[in-house]
Amino acid sequence: MPRLDTPDKELWVCHLGHVPYSDGVALQGTLRTRRQARELPDVLLLLEHPPVYTRGRRSGAQDLPFPESVYRTKGIDVADTDRGGKLTYHGPGQLVGYPIMAIDDIGRYLRTMEDAIITALGEQGIVARSRASEGIDYTGVWVDARKIASIGVHVSRGITTHGFAVNVENDLEPFSWVLACGLPEVQMTSIAAELGAAGAPGVACFRKEMAYRFSEAHGLRARLVSPRALGIDAPLAAPPAARVAAPAGPRREQREAVPA
Repeated sequence: MPRLDTPDKELWVCHLGHVPYSDGVALQGTLRTRRQARELPDVLLLLEHPPVYTRGRRSGAQDLPFPESVYRTKGIDVADTDRGGKLTYHGPGQLVGYPIMAIDDIGRYLRTMEDAIITALGEQGIVARSRASEGIDYTGVWVDARKIASIGVHVSRGITTHGFAVNVENDLEPFSWVLACGLPEVQMTSIAAELGAAGAPGVACFRKEMAYRFSEAHGLRARLVSPRALGIDAPLAAPPAARVAAPAGPRREQREAVPA
């Protein structure tokens, strides 16, 4: 593949629909290699995943109180990943963003990502904030003490993979069946939960706002591209899953506030 003359001016945004988690990881690896070779500019993949718990590099055995087989029986996969952070949940109705970008400062990159999400939520009438000053476990975006977006990244030879997940209209209950984000009393929220289902945008609407605000925050010009422009011959698609059933046994109750 030829090298681009000006790879740093544009952000290529690609909507992929519903993508199995393992396929999303493999695609990121391929695009990271091409970005490192300067065959592509910075890329932002926007998609949804079927139900899956992902364990980051700092996850522990306590994050899953039930055997993995129990969650899989209930329709939720479990996957280990090389991103930072601890355990989180992905499911239909949640907007996932995977930037494949060249960066030189991981801290600034994380704060810029938070700022972009906060601005996009503000356009929906939701006042959100960063809690990064409270410690690494509070990376992400919050509405008061409720977490609405999770962030976890990996950087290899200056190029990022993984990224962010914003709860738009997804089922929040699966978060309560695990130790989400390593915070015992974390309460998750979503755009739909904050605004009411009637007043909330769907994923398709919010992803447009998110793409614009993300590119704006990084000083890049967004360009919508097809999967084929990234070398994806066929869409990576998986049908949305139905609401998953709770595992049998005691369930951790969510609290109204996150502990300091």
